[in-house]
Amino acid sequence: MRDVAIVSYAQAPMQRDAGGRTDVELLVPVMDQALAGAQLGRKDIDFVCSGSCDYLAGAAFSFVMAVDALGATPCAQESHVEMDAAWALYEAWLKFQCGEIDTALIYGFGKSAPGDLPDVLSLQLDPYYTQPLWPDSISLAAIQAQMSIAKGCFSEREMAQVVAESRRNAQRNPHAQLKGEYAVDGLLSEPTFVSPLRRHDCSPISDGCSVLILASKEKAAALCERPAWIKGLDHRMESHFLGTRDLTTSASSKQSAEALQLDRDKLDCAELYAPFSHQQLILQQALGLKENTDINRSGGALAGHVLMAAGLDRFGAAAQEIFAGRADRALAHATSGPCLQQNLFGVLEGAA
Repeated sequence: MRDVAIVSYAQAPMQRDAGGRTDVELLVPVMDQALAGAQLGRKDIDFVCSGSCDYLAGAAFSFVMAVDALGATPCAQESHVEMDAAWALYEAWLKFQCGEIDTALIYGFGKSAPGDLPDVLSLQLDPYYTQPLWPDSISLAAIQAQMSIAKGCFSEREMAQVVAESRRNAQRNPHAQLKGEYAVDGLLSEPTFVSPLRRHDCSPISDGCSVLILASKEKAAALCERPAWIKGLDHRMESHFLGTRDLTTSASSKQSAEALQLDRDKLDCAELYAPFSHQQLILQQALGLKENTDINRSGGALAGHVLMAAGLDRFGAAAQEIFAGRADRALAHATSGPCLQQNLFGVLEGAA
């Protein structure tokens, strides 16, 4: 297997509404920042892969317009996934393993403000039995949370503690949308939104983008003082039919934890893509994360949630901890589909 590392990462400030700014206008300065961080120009990139969703823009092949941010020349291999850009990173990693490339630029972007995101996400449901009922993503998450509480997996207070910690950690993240000091009792006093979820239990609507750069072992050392080496990747998915799986746990995450041998050594931090507070608790339990593992130092998706970039942000945030020397071993996670249906995990380390 070829050694591959994250050598640079940049993101735009996550905001409730980017207004009339186009995807290209959002991407260009962030792309420039990421390239500068790795001391690279566009001509130095062997492969580009993006992640986005045409349903957000409401137009077929809308991602093609964002390619303008790359520039017409020089030519480079380019690809796209209709998923979170974390899966674009996975595609690029496979290209490295095939020996085809030595550098790759990954970007994800999304503007959720113009539409109704909870309803848009209904389009990813089983088209025969579930989608015709048009259950929105928040209602499905509420069912999952209620089942977990009834089963005794966790309490509403623990969910509020997740939110309070997210907002507190986000104060260190200049790009976070929601941050500050919040008392757990104050959060619990707020009215329910879709029971048992309160508004703060749900990730906010956010517009923005992110860019991440990968490099092979032959290039990484020259591009980054302390690269974040990808020591393992594992992607698994569960049944499309919600009634055939236990929503109170994440079986695929348990399997990934075993495959990646997460208990082999200490994890300094973990960036978990949990769009809802209770999903972070489900993931923590499924992965068996210990108390000495910091969760979502960046604030996570509850502090800012750019659909189609939030998973890539977890990889970027974990890499930044390694860049800065605050972590030697970190876990990054991305999810897709309803109620943690698909899960992608990556183990990052500071040593090659």
